[in-house]
Amino acid sequence: MTITVRPFRRADARDVCDVRRRVFPYGICTPQSVAWEVAEAPAARQLRVFVAEAGGRAVGMAKASVQHDSSTPGQGVVSVLVDPGHRGRGAGSALLAAAEGHLTGLGVNRLHARPQDDPRSLAFAERRGYRRLRASRYLRLDLAHAVLPPLPVGLPPGTQVCTAADLGADPRPLFEADAEVTADEPDDLTVDAMAYEDWITHTWEHPDIDLDLTTVVRVGGEIAAFSLARTDGLGRYGSEMTGSRRAHRGRGLAKLAKTASLHRARDAGCTEAFTANDAGNAPMLAINTALGYRRTAVEWHCVRDLAYA
Repeated sequence: MTITVRPFRRADARDVCDVRRRVFPYGICTPQSVAWEVAEAPAARQLRVFVAEAGGRAVGMAKASVQHDSSTPGQGVVSVLVDPGHRGRGAGSALLAAAEGHLTGLGVNRLHARPQDDPRSLAFAERRGYRRLRASRYLRLDLAHAVLPPLPVGLPPGTQVCTAADLGADPRPLFEADAEVTADEPDDLTVDAMAYEDWITHTWEHPDIDLDLTTVVRVGGEIAAFSLARTDGLGRYGSEMTGSRRAHRGRGLAKLAKTASLHRARDAGCTEAFTANDAGNAPMLAINTALGYRRTAVEWHCVRDLAYA
């Protein structure tokens, strides 16, 4: 069966979501979020999505974008996923060529990719000039049967646990906390130029973000820690970002926020929880281990420097 590569169409959203779930079962994805990401991408991101089609349906996809919210110019991000049943027929190579061609035309000088930690995926990346930098661990929690730490009966004076939905019409304090935590996250691709308008559209209004499960810890009326939550309506819950602001670290507030969010998620009917951490992020790995998460997969952050290609 011939495989062809073409630009994404909105009608591909369900097939692309199915491919993502088969290749990336530890991620949260819905057809709505697949279509939304393409439709709502900011112009500066220069996002292009390509589809590998066989027999009239999508069997693979590639995303290519500029990391527009980094202060380091020339950074591009590529992602290639091919349905396991259609590998070895050239779909991955054709998709990557389309993605790289888009970004090289924009003057990108460094490409970032995150292949899975298996010999085939890593060999595919390395043959095409990508070198490994650091690993990320993907963790799973059997939320239906987990013994979660109990929530504290009493909190210190001035400390309050609430949801993002309780923030009402003023989510800017959560944006400021998210921007600070994201900038400090261990990674070789720093996201330190996040714009509030983009955050509103691509975090606060993201169709998979669950504001009722996203949990915030306030201290003295200010957001000190938070845990952003995503759900897919199929009982799966994902932690998008968890952390404490710099002035409040080392006090257990990030763990409190995530614990409260997990309790809310289980009460809402979620049965599986997923999260990811850089392998060097010892504080969050310790929190997640204490909550009962166990490693389910590893990905490598790889780069290709085009100036030396």
